[in-house]
Amino acid sequence: MRIYLYILAGITSALIGWNIGQVAINNLGLSRLIPEEIVLFPCIAISLAVGMVINEIFISNPTRLKLNLRIAKIPILIAAGLGIIIGLISGVIYQILLLSPIPGIMIRLLSWLLIGSSVGLAEGLTWWWRSVEAGDPKRFQQRLITSVFAASGAALVAALLFESMRPLLSQIENRGFEDPLGFSILGLVLGLVFSITNSPSYMAALRAGGGFEYRGDNYEDIEPGVINVNNPFPKIDNPLLKFVSKSKAYEIEEGLSIQLPATGTIRIGSAVKQTNHKGGSDIYLPGLPLHVADIVVMQRQAILSPNPQHFHTIEINGKPLKNRDDIILKHNHVLTFNSLYPGGKNEEKIYRFVYYNRFFDPQA
Repeated sequence: MRIYLYILAGITSALIGWNIGQVAINNLGLSRLIPEEIVLFPCIAISLAVGMVINEIFISNPTRLKLNLRIAKIPILIAAGLGIIIGLISGVIYQILLLSPIPGIMIRLLSWLLIGSSVGLAEGLTWWWRSVEAGDPKRFQQRLITSVFAASGAALVAALLFESMRPLLSQIENRGFEDPLGFSILGLVLGLVFSITNSPSYMAALRAGGGFEYRGDNYEDIEPGVINVNNPFPKIDNPLLKFVSKSKAYEIEEGLSIQLPATGTIRIGSAVKQTNHKGGSDIYLPGLPLHVADIVVMQRQAILSPNPQHFHTIEINGKPLKNRDDIILKHNHVLTFNSLYPGGKNEEKIYRFVYYNRFFDPQA
């Protein structure tokens, strides 16, 4: 389904851009003032860039329309701006190269390549404003480079496909459909490529929910090495784990998402990890047993392995575990860990996580 939405968005955006260009050229009479390509190329570039960015935003969060509309404002403006600039550059270069001895096919290939690069640049840059995952600079850089090269390559492939069809199209008398067909091919290939390069990663994550509300000052932040015993705080082990949007933070707060490693075992409990010591908890939750469970992360799969002595303190989707059997975690599984102190001076405490294995944007 995802691939069809991308292809549909690409074709539709290309045709909308072409139609807007025709209105500007014919109805507004801009062709009498400037060459057609200087009008048409920016319209195509803007429409494709904006269309692909909007499509990606709504696919990433299909059930949150109001949030999508709020997030989309800045990305749309950036995509439109880049489309105008690079589209105008493409049109001007096209006109200049027409005066040179360079073959027409090379000029057209270069023009389409520039349009594709503008779409890729818009998609990659706007990802910073519409994705929490982009908080990781390396991930953002990787996404930007991938988007630009993928879109440029897609535009080049689309141009070559269309040029290979030109001999057949030349035999048809009425060739008014030639341009919309060509740009439709461009939109189709761009959509196909983006559906692959922008596919949701299978980076597992735990989003912190109930039980991680703010509970006062953390004295370890103020004076390193000093822990307020009366106010212990849940935290992660930095060398192994990190938050998606706050890579240098370590205290768990409600709404933050913990990025799990590609493979490995994550220990959950209240055992404090000492310096240069392999023991202790990777996810430290005060009030829980020293070792309540492990999460074993494998390729595209994670297994919750409860401690046989404390499986009764764990709930999956609100249902307490009845045995110590391993649980294969699924997307959107809610994990709840209960403290050992039901009532009295130490009130009963729960910690709740949501497990993600398709990382659309847990914090969006």
